[in-house]
Amino acid sequence: MPIRYIEYQQIDKLKWDTCIDTAGNGLVYAYSFYLDTMAKHWDALILNDYEAVMPLTWNKKYGINYLYQPFFTAVLGVFGKNISESVVTDFLNSIPAKFKYWDIYLNNANRFKLPNYSLYERMNYILPLNDNYEKLYANFRNNIKRNIKKSINLNCIVKKNIDIADVIILAQEQSKNFSPVTSQDHDSFKKVYCYFHQQKKAITYGIYSIKGQLLASAAFLFSHGRAYYILVGNHPNSKNYGASHLLINAFIKDNAEQNLLLDLEGSDVPGVAFFYGSFGAIEEKYAGLKLNRLPLWMKWFQK
Repeated sequence: MPIRYIEYQQIDKLKWDTCIDTAGNGLVYAYSFYLDTMAKHWDALILNDYEAVMPLTWNKKYGINYLYQPFFTAVLGVFGKNISESVVTDFLNSIPAKFKYWDIYLNNANRFKLPNYSLYERMNYILPLNDNYEKLYANFRNNIKRNIKKSINLNCIVKKNIDIADVIILAQEQSKNFSPVTSQDHDSFKKVYCYFHQQKKAITYGIYSIKGQLLASAAFLFSHGRAYYILVGNHPNSKNYGASHLLINAFIKDNAEQNLLLDLEGSDVPGVAFFYGSFGAIEEKYAGLKLNRLPLWMKWFQK
């Protein structure tokens, strides 16, 4: 198929975003503004006149170009209509040889058994919100219900549209000892959030103690019939209040009976997966792809 590799400067952003808008597997991460803000660099593979596209998010280390997954960008891959195994294969075959190392995640619609590529399975969790709240609540595990009741009994307060900066501060504090996400990455996401919030496609939630302490917080983005639970910040005391349980419950209650998927963005971590599954969320598998074409003497590159 006529798939072209196009460097960033030649990408037609209007055609690109139209393709993402109308793609059967479109996701918020693939919009040009999102990529412009979150990726260090990105080029593109384009089928015909933007019938299908694949962003190539890349960086350079010691003179070597490599593909990587930007922070706050759960999956990318090939987007368009009628995505098939042959289409995904042709796109991957079209990635220029100058990219010597790949470590990327492909969206759910790209998950095929490809003979020339070793894809590995990763897990997302999604919760359809089209039922009424009572039915959705009935599917919660008992531990979730207990924590919601505890939070209510402790007079925790739900607030919406809290300052995104407060969510980021809590997220940074929570993850400072184990996450490679930098302050610059959080600043970039703040720009993304503000951009979508101006279009009424983003919202924040916060759970406060009766004394006014922010216990749990999250930012949600809306796109393609999904609500992305994309940035989370919890205070160390939040578990004592059931605050994160109350937050997700509040979002579900506010958005029940809508044609909307709550996209919880993972996880492969068993404890986190159990937590999401406890709300009745179901598995949505996607593919990871690593490829190493580095010469033997450069194996240290990937460290």
